[in-house]
Amino acid sequence: MATTKINHPDLLDLDSSTGATVFPKGTTAERPVSPEAGYIRFNTTDNVMETYDGTEWLTLDTLASTYSVDYLVVAGGGGGGYYYGAGGGAGGLRTSYGATSGGGSASEDALILTPNTEYTITVGAGGTFGVNGNTRGVSGSNSVFLSITSIGGGGGGGGQPQFEPGNLDGFPGGSGGGSGGTAISTGGAGTSGQGFLGQSTPSNVQGGGGGAGEAGGTDGSSHGGDGLEVSITGTATYYAGGGSGANLPAGLGGGGTNGNPGSPNTGGGGGGDYSVVNGSGGSGVVILRMPTANYSGTTTGSPTVTTDGSDTILTYTSSGTYTA
Repeated sequence: MATTKINHPDLLDLDSSTGATVFPKGTTAERPVSPEAGYIRFNTTDNVMETYDGTEWLTLDTLASTYSVDYLVVAGGGGGGYYYGAGGGAGGLRTSYGATSGGGSASEDALILTPNTEYTITVGAGGTFGVNGNTRGVSGSNSVFLSITSIGGGGGGGGQPQFEPGNLDGFPGGSGGGSGGTAISTGGAGTSGQGFLGQSTPSNVQGGGGGAGEAGGTDGSSHGGDGLEVSITGTATYYAGGGSGANLPAGLGGGGTNGNPGSPNTGGGGGGDYSVVNGSGGSGVVILRMPTANYSGTTTGSPTVTTDGSDTILTYTSSGTYTA
């Protein structure tokens, strides 16, 4: 008996190299009432293929390729100390872009993002300057992206030990705060892979805060430590400079000098001075760089979006999200 081949557009022809088939389709509300594991259908509400695994409906189009993203994560800088106070330390700096990261370490690995996943970006605030009764500057806040956390810069030591025992020493942080200026004191430690220590000083010298690129006071004065130059935006820019002691240069990368604050969104440490009102630390920044072909365009927090060659760059000056 001869076999009859049924030609119907909705049936799969296993002998065809150009054909296709049609699966059941309908809205989310029209899903089967009692589905069994292995059911496959097209969801017209979400415009995706989906399958039932025996417990829940799963989307079948989640096999989109992951992709890598380069980052620069800079924490908030530390505030300068009170009255003969020292410069604040710069916020910690971690980056995958270029040859080096903060604290003289090698640059880190890029991160892998999964499409349709939302990632939180936290931009740390700068610490406030020291005030009477709490004479050391306040350390900056951390910045975070995925598994990368940069530590806030250490507050600068105060200059008047009668207000707070041990207040002359700088706080540790991403980069350490400098030590205060009326007695021998110790600069705060930096964090490995993020920044350098603050300057320790003899009597009557206000120390410079550490930066991402060097320690405070490396030239023997109260110079703030220089930050690190990173070209992740397409333009070479210094970030995370330490605040200076009075009347001396701050570190390249937004450090404050002569009691002035660190520059916003650089992680610069606040400047120390003879004044009772000194500089607060600069806020941090998070920058992401990815192939434009992968950029989803889905963000919150209003990052600045630019391009450089075949890449898109997102600069977050406040906290937000990116959905890959």
